[in-house]
Amino acid sequence: MDTAQSVRNTTAQRQPIGQVLIARGVISEDQLRIALLEQMKSNLPVGKLLVNLGFVSEATLRDALGESLGQKSIDLSRATVDPAALQLVPKEVARRHRLLPLDYVAELHKLTVALADPNDLVALDKLRALISPDLIIETVLAGESEIARAIDQHYGYELSIDGILHEIETGEIDFRSVASAADEYSQPVVRLIDALLTDAVKREASDIHFEPEGSFLRIRYRIDGILRQIRALHKSYWPAMAVRLKVMSGMNIAEMRAPQDGRISMSIGGRDIDFRCSAQPTIHGENMVLRILDRQKGIVPLDRLGLETWQLELLRRMLARPEGIILVTGPTGSGKTTTLYSMLNHINAESINIMTLEDPVEYPMAMIRQTSIAEAAKLDFANGIRSMMRQDPDVILVGEIRDADTAAMAFRAAMTGHQVFSTLHTNSALGAIPRLLDIGVLPDIMAGNIIGVIAQRLVRKLCPHCRKPYTPGNEELRLLGIEQVRPLPVLYHPGGCERCDFQGYRGRIAIMEILRMDDDLDDLILRRATHREVRLAAAAKGFRTLADDGQRRVLEGITSLEEVMRVIDLTERM
Repeated sequence: MDTAQSVRNTTAQRQPIGQVLIARGVISEDQLRIALLEQMKSNLPVGKLLVNLGFVSEATLRDALGESLGQKSIDLSRATVDPAALQLVPKEVARRHRLLPLDYVAELHKLTVALADPNDLVALDKLRALISPDLIIETVLAGESEIARAIDQHYGYELSIDGILHEIETGEIDFRSVASAADEYSQPVVRLIDALLTDAVKREASDIHFEPEGSFLRIRYRIDGILRQIRALHKSYWPAMAVRLKVMSGMNIAEMRAPQDGRISMSIGGRDIDFRCSAQPTIHGENMVLRILDRQKGIVPLDRLGLETWQLELLRRMLARPEGIILVTGPTGSGKTTTLYSMLNHINAESINIMTLEDPVEYPMAMIRQTSIAEAAKLDFANGIRSMMRQDPDVILVGEIRDADTAAMAFRAAMTGHQVFSTLHTNSALGAIPRLLDIGVLPDIMAGNIIGVIAQRLVRKLCPHCRKPYTPGNEELRLLGIEQVRPLPVLYHPGGCERCDFQGYRGRIAIMEILRMDDDLDDLILRRATHREVRLAAAAKGFRTLADDGQRRVLEGITSLEEVMRVIDLTERM
């Protein structure tokens, strides 16, 4: 390395991270000042405080730190880890020093590790003392919570569910479980609940169902939209488990005959996870369902929603319109909230005031004023919008339009120069118009004030490692609307392997239809045209239905025809 380069590196290392982030336009001077004031109270590093305050994401901070230190950074969510490296470093050491061994080359006696602080000499010395004094250590920069999550992921589960159950049944202690748990987990039921919640998050479940039957307790996870039974426990376990869940979620443990709602917040794998908890009395005891809210998964960049280029461009044009309503429609669990949050995140900036009214707030977002509607505080959607209009908003998100009052207030906001986002329960984008008429919105109020309607469903993605190719028959070609195509396309059936837990599917993707309103469609609404007239007019302008988007996904090999037919009616093509 030449002298000039050395001087540049030294200068970069001396430049505070706050100034680096300001220079890159990531944060403002005011945001840095707030973080520095917080540092006087907590003594935490400025970078960590900026992440905690929501001013910057951990990935952005990691990249900026790497640039300022001349240090290579890594996204651990996409990294592969060498088992030989993991064997060299015990989990306790990795966790204590916030590091993850990534790769070990025995010939060179070189170990590559990911560190939150590459200048942590204590951690590097500990590794050399543990392995060998002449060990060559190469460091890469990673986010602190990324490292914690990766340690849990690659070193295995923190608690053994089978071991805890064995301890409860026999009174024998599974010492591995006890050793890996803190003192507060001396009660097996406490550890059992934590282990089940952790297991559900690691399996990427969206809901956990605790369902008491006559003689046993059924535990099911909803994974990729499908419920799967995970455990069946003796019913005698359930009273203590229910009490533990109620304590964690802030419910009344003495109340067992009335429905209750609560919320649990936990840090699992280095990231904050929220659980929305609901208790419902049944003939066999209280049924409890926990909705898992992973903040990191709740906000997906607009260009990662799986849209085609023209669909993405159409959506961006809709978002660029300064006033009017954008509606997202679909049944419960179709990803409407994720799409809404992605759109809000796309337009989120210091120059606009975004306010939301939700039931309840699912994912906290930086710079956005979020409010949960509360019956106790006499705050419903209609009154909430009325109140928000006095807060000088530019953009308003209303969780759901479900009655005439909410619809009237939402359209009033759209007519007075605001951009409004909301959801509606309909089967299709075109179905939003008769639904709004049914609620009581007049056609002359609708016309000119609806920017567009997005309808969506979630379909499971085929596991790329075990999907099975086949040539479709005439009936399947008719369903896909491609009878005349030659050569015949190759479609795929689900298989089953260890990577997809023998389900044949892994993960989900949205299929969408986007209806952008224009003057011609507004005229049709004004004269209360039939559904057929509106559909033909939209099709003439290039509108593609959910079935068309599902067909695209099947032909791309991303999902199966059976899976698309599970969520969309294709029989009209027969």
